[in-house]
Amino acid sequence: MSTITPAAAQSAKDGPGEPRQPGRVSLGGLSLNLRSSGIYIAFALIIALFSVLTDGALLQPQNISNIIVQNSYVLILAIGMILIIIAGHIDLSVGSVVAVTGALAAVLMVDMGLPWPLALLITLAAGALIGAWQGYWIAYFGIPAFIVTLAGMLLFRALTMTVLGNQGIGPFPDQVRTLANGFTAGYLGNVGLGPLGGADLFSLLIGLVAIAGMVSAQWRTRAARAGYGQVVEPMALFVLKLAAGAGLILFLVVQLARFKNLPWVLVLLAVLVLAYSLMAGRTVFGRQIYAIGGNLQAAVMSGVKVKNVVFWIFVNMGVLSAVAGVIFAGRLNQAGPTAGNSFELDAIAAAFIGGAAVQGGVGKVAGAITGGLIMAVINNGMSLIGSPSERVMLVKGAVLLAAVAFDVWTKRRAGAAR
Repeated sequence: MSTITPAAAQSAKDGPGEPRQPGRVSLGGLSLNLRSSGIYIAFALIIALFSVLTDGALLQPQNISNIIVQNSYVLILAIGMILIIIAGHIDLSVGSVVAVTGALAAVLMVDMGLPWPLALLITLAAGALIGAWQGYWIAYFGIPAFIVTLAGMLLFRALTMTVLGNQGIGPFPDQVRTLANGFTAGYLGNVGLGPLGGADLFSLLIGLVAIAGMVSAQWRTRAARAGYGQVVEPMALFVLKLAAGAGLILFLVVQLARFKNLPWVLVLLAVLVLAYSLMAGRTVFGRQIYAIGGNLQAAVMSGVKVKNVVFWIFVNMGVLSAVAGVIFAGRLNQAGPTAGNSFELDAIAAAFIGGAAVQGGVGKVAGAITGGLIMAVINNGMSLIGSPSERVMLVKGAVLLAAVAFDVWTKRRAGAAR
């Protein structure tokens, strides 16, 4: 097993994606990490702004559910994209891979009549093969990821149009539609919440378990860092962040439990976020991804098998693109030739808005999800207030530019402090 030297792990010495001390500011005696906390503060301010502009419609139970369901596939793509960007690469083909894997799933399930579990496994395997194809040219042949995935964007879009022509294929089996659009059943019945009305008890219990898990994980992480002599945030700020996170989870779960319970796609997202967060922050493979993006030469000298790591993160991106392809096709109940258009741009924007560094080596899965939700809230909020599409694009572009500019500014500030 290879090890990461201090030089190779320099970009992650405060934990994966954590900035160094010059990135901190003091507010009321509390030390606040701008890069790690700024995105969540911005998210809260954006929600507050659109809540006022929409007279509270943004935070209604049905609208919250719609935001999650309608943007689930972009959030799935953002999970894989953040790992690729951390390693210093990019993937422009994910939208086309979403389209071609959705088309393959439709052919297998609808035209050929295969059982949906078997068709799903074949589709995921096809996504892995697509990722392996691109990963080979990038990792072992040495072609830049930008070029390979740009070619893939054209190749797989052409393949999709060859398979589907100008028509869509559908409808999908009920199980696939349920995964994309369905909700968990009310296993334990409803419970009264006073003026809020009734809410699903099972969903509420899941929310409380999630809060307990978050608090436990954050507490253990803080204790471990303190045990190793690393700088930890003041207890007051730590408790404040826990309270804010718990409040957000509880509010989200209560609102969903008042509507139609938890969307199945949210359950899938929660599993993916937890699994990939643990992989990125707690495993050797995850540390190697950060090391490659932070200092490639030092990672090579430390014994990291860079080519293997790069190859597998593209395989992983192919699999997640296939998952997103099935979810998107299931939500529309058909696979179409234009599916996935601009998805790659949304996933890349989510990663950068969520705190990923342009040069690589910095980023978090939770940050990418937050970045994706920021884009989703902007889309939804501006739609609710009747803004034209060109104004939505203008605002999204400005947010993306501001996020990257903030990343560059914090890096220059850190360099000047040294």
